Amino acid sequence: MKAQALRRGDLISLIEPSSAPATVERIENAVLYFESLGYRVTIGKHVMEPRGYLAAPDPLRLRDLHDAFANKNVKAIFFIRGGYGSIRLLPEINYELIRRNPKILVGYSDATALFAGLRKQIGFSSAFLGPMPGVDIWNGFDEFAEDNFWRALTSVKPLGELPLKRGEAKILNKRTTSKSASGKLIGGNLTVFSSICGTPYQPLLKNAMLAFEDVDERPYRIDRYFAQLRAMGAFENASAILLGQFSDCDAEKGKPSLTLEEVFQDYFGKLKIPVITNLPFGHIQRQWTMPYGARYTIKITNGVTKLFVSDAVLR
Repeated sequence: MKAQALRRGDLISLIEPSSAPATVERIENAVLYFESLGYRVTIGKHVMEPRGYLAAPDPLRLRDLHDAFANKNVKAIFFIRGGYGSIRLLPEINYELIRRNPKILVGYSDATALFAGLRKQIGFSSAFLGPMPGVDIWNGFDEFAEDNFWRALTSVKPLGELPLKRGEAKILNKRTTSKSASGKLIGGNLTVFSSICGTPYQPLLKNAMLAFEDVDERPYRIDRYFAQLRAMGAFENASAILLGQFSDCDAEKGKPSLTLEEVFQDYFGKLKIPVITNLPFGHIQRQWTMPYGARYTIKITNGVTKLFVSDAVLR
């Protein structure tokens, strides 16, 4: 069930299964960007019909999602932004429609719930954790992110080694300085992923390479989510753990707290599997585009970490 790689002239659909973009300008600028590269763009009919913190009522957001997958001309579907709301759609999604019409699907943050649900329900393999038009693209695309974005979405071969600056990846548990590991990448935004654990939309975690990031969460909340995952046995069954950027996840000033680094050490410091931190994914401009559910391989040699995508996910 592989989607086609993107080619110039293809039709891209911008939809919003979560919260509405801040302004129409963000959508307009994103459209101009894609069109300047030779792509055509269609926009979901209900991306800005807000109901509270949602982009539109559930049935309308769901309709845009179904319409994008049903449209034979659409080759890729992008979340305009994250926010909240995709988990509300999971019980009503027409999974058979999506299984019959695999397409590239890109987003992060709240997209985590949809990616996890599609992975569990139908083994969907063309989702990518990556930049969103209304957040990362509309007002100047980071060069590193842009290069990774188009390489991931236009390649029919495995992506191979993901680029890292020297010293960027940090090994949390030093006992892994000469190890390798492989597994299918599962995870995404920690808060959102925790919300689907124990539901029919939680992907299988055994032997998975777990990847987590978050934004605007205090250390005690990060602690809470990790405690839940540990109690489920997620960490003891994982092949490796990748930690991205936890943006603005500092303790509240004047209140007693563990640091984020102390939370990481408490949960991962004694694990015997590779645990790598400070990786370029999450709520940041400089980010990878990562195939969700693909097989990844970590190689650690003399304290230097390299991460490879081993699977071809597009045709």
